[in-house]
Amino acid sequence: MALRPEPTVSFQSVQYVLRVLETVSRHGGGVTDQRIARETGLPTAHLGPMLDMLRREGYLERLADDGAYVIGDSLVLLGSGPARERAVEEKVQQALSLLRDTVGAAVYVSRYVDGEVRITQYADGPHTPKVNEYVDFRFAAHASAVGKCLLTQLDPNGRRDHLSRHKITRFTSRTITSERLLFSKLDSQPPTVPVLDLQEYAVGTVCAAVPLTAGSAVGCLALSMPVEHAHRLRAAADTLNRSAAPMALSLTL
Repeated sequence: MALRPEPTVSFQSVQYVLRVLETVSRHGGGVTDQRIARETGLPTAHLGPMLDMLRREGYLERLADDGAYVIGDSLVLLGSGPARERAVEEKVQQALSLLRDTVGAAVYVSRYVDGEVRITQYADGPHTPKVNEYVDFRFAAHASAVGKCLLTQLDPNGRRDHLSRHKITRFTSRTITSERLLFSKLDSQPPTVPVLDLQEYAVGTVCAAVPLTAGSAVGCLALSMPVEHAHRLRAAADTLNRSAAPMALSLTL
């Protein structure tokens, strides 16, 4: 089955979003989009969709009288320490639950921590079951969409180090078992195109994953669905891609 989602346009970097938030926070009484554009140097074509996303996520509010932007409740709630960690976790979980219902699939946030693949949060349900982890994801990075997406963000030495500790193993007839071929596919993976797992980890399951750029952390946002729903994978992966920027922002702030 040949399936490759079309690239979707995402924000170049969470750093641009942070620049906008810093600008708005300097103007306690509100600031217009024209002034935000002048002070950040961002083109209006990029700024408009970014402001819309920040409003949807609750990081900014727009005043009714003059249309100026002010800091929203979501940003006010994110302080520091344990309270911040709980607020971030709750916000991410809410976003995952909404995304699960939107794409009709189980969704996951994964991080590469201390040389290991870790699923840090997920949202599933009776009609959107999560993957049966019959082999620990830590040992299946070469076969899973989550693992391959994380490996694409490592340099060659980091990838070799991982595979030296977790040997390439065949799980299905579609699993890549050649390190050379795996590295070639990882190197040719466009950053704006979701990484796919078409029954490479488990027969009967298809998955997609996109990178989460949150500071220097290596992470990804992923989904899984039964193979009988593979005809929906393209649209679901595109939605996943569009959700990566706000999710990364929640993890960064």
